[in-house]
Amino acid sequence: MDIRDTPLRWYGERYPSTDPAGIYHVLADLDQPCFITVTPEGIGAVSGGFAAAEGDGLPLLAAAQPLPPERLGSAAFRAAHGVAQPYMAGAMAGGIASADMVIALAREGFLASFGAAGLLPEHIERALARFATEIPGLPYAVNLIHSPSEDRLEREAVELFLRHGVRCVEASAYMGLTPHVVRYRLAGLRRDPDGRVVAENRLIAKVSRAETAERFMRPAPSTLVSALLEQGLITADQAALAHHVPLADDITVEADSGGHTDRRPLPALLPTILRLRDTVQREFRYAVPVRVGAGGGLGTPAAVAAAFAMGAAYVVTGSVNQSCLESGASAKAKAMLAEAGIADCEMAPAADMFEMGVELQVLKKGTFFPMRAKRLYELYQTCDGLEAIPPADRAKLEQQVFKRSLEDIWQDCVTYFSRRDPEQLERAAGNPKRRMALVFRWYLGMSSRWAVVGDEDRAMDYQVWCGPAMGSFNDWVTGSYLKTPGNRRVADVAHHLMRGAAFHTRLAQLRTAGVHIPPSAADYRPVPMESPAPGSSVGLR
Repeated sequence: MDIRDTPLRWYGERYPSTDPAGIYHVLADLDQPCFITVTPEGIGAVSGGFAAAEGDGLPLLAAAQPLPPERLGSAAFRAAHGVAQPYMAGAMAGGIASADMVIALAREGFLASFGAAGLLPEHIERALARFATEIPGLPYAVNLIHSPSEDRLEREAVELFLRHGVRCVEASAYMGLTPHVVRYRLAGLRRDPDGRVVAENRLIAKVSRAETAERFMRPAPSTLVSALLEQGLITADQAALAHHVPLADDITVEADSGGHTDRRPLPALLPTILRLRDTVQREFRYAVPVRVGAGGGLGTPAAVAAAFAMGAAYVVTGSVNQSCLESGASAKAKAMLAEAGIADCEMAPAADMFEMGVELQVLKKGTFFPMRAKRLYELYQTCDGLEAIPPADRAKLEQQVFKRSLEDIWQDCVTYFSRRDPEQLERAAGNPKRRMALVFRWYLGMSSRWAVVGDEDRAMDYQVWCGPAMGSFNDWVTGSYLKTPGNRRVADVAHHLMRGAAFHTRLAQLRTAGVHIPPSAADYRPVPMESPAPGSSVGLR
């Protein structure tokens, strides 16, 4: 039957748009239903009106319901975290995911995780004080990173979070569970007046392996629960409630991302973790099932839409936020990120897990860091200590990489760890290889610091965590106001990615109905956000 003979017809006050610009405007009007009709001029699109089975209206080809971005993903995620949209800005260590970023996103109804990893407690406390003063009652998270070689830092971070009443923590880089992350979760357990178990301390675990995800999906291991109880770190009631809840409320499936990453593709990883969640849920029958979100590689609306289409409860962005105004990165680093392409990333040794050979993904365009960091690890593998480094290699390190003598660098390490973690120095005493590792980690740690503060003298040594999403974002915003780093506000990026994801989801619905949308009308383009009036929601011009 020809479409013109269909009994369904559209009725409304406006005539459908048939030009690509008009069709795009209709598709982007996400708060209204969208109707695709057959007109004498060809396919047309119109928002508003209604469809009926009889009459003299225009023949109806397809229709799509209103799709504001908050309808994407999980309503349970929004309710649990008190946010308007199922979107999260993940932590970037060293304060790159800054207090300014967290505050800006909280005020727009988004969740953001403060990049506490690598910061001294007094720096974290200053950020927590700002949150209490500037966004009271609004949602935020703080990052807790697993540091196998610095157990004290993880323990002190949890003590700080509990002391300040931090109610949401994003746990990252965990390969196994530690007493500290378990303590944070269990210390918030209680029963409400109706007898239901309440977990006041929400935990979002970022993982890239099924075995790690399963540990966070299950209740806390009884051995760790018993040990925490014996140490007086949790109460008997909390220990008794531990088996009623999963360790984490949310699991972020981290695909190919900046920083720590296994570089697994999201279409392969996310379905596996979703099936695992369902298996665990059938076993434990939690009152509130674990939610599974997606992160890594999400730099465009189409990518975000794909994550939701695969079943993600929420999405997490990282690299793209690093180039925004509120980021803690330096202007120089932001400019480098804004010029990155999808192939401008490389793996390099990680400072926090250097001895284990763990790598992270960094920007390679405009910096020698990946090459120099890899050379340090090669020397670590082949030499038993600083004294065993061949003279020619040592001279090159001191002249080109460290730009100081290795003994001077060691003294810096002594000063640093005497304050931060004296156990590191104790472990290096009488162990030349361990001493060499700390000296090499000095460069790995300082290189990220130079990128944050914008040290011009060390620009060629910047360590900038970055994944391919940065390149895809740069390609998408070319020709728009977001191409210029000075226009990149983190809330604008969040709004456009989510609105664009809803736009592309609508396109997919119409394509499934057999509608062909002109290519020039099928690409969501960011335009400047309107300044909201006090108490109003932000909209697009």
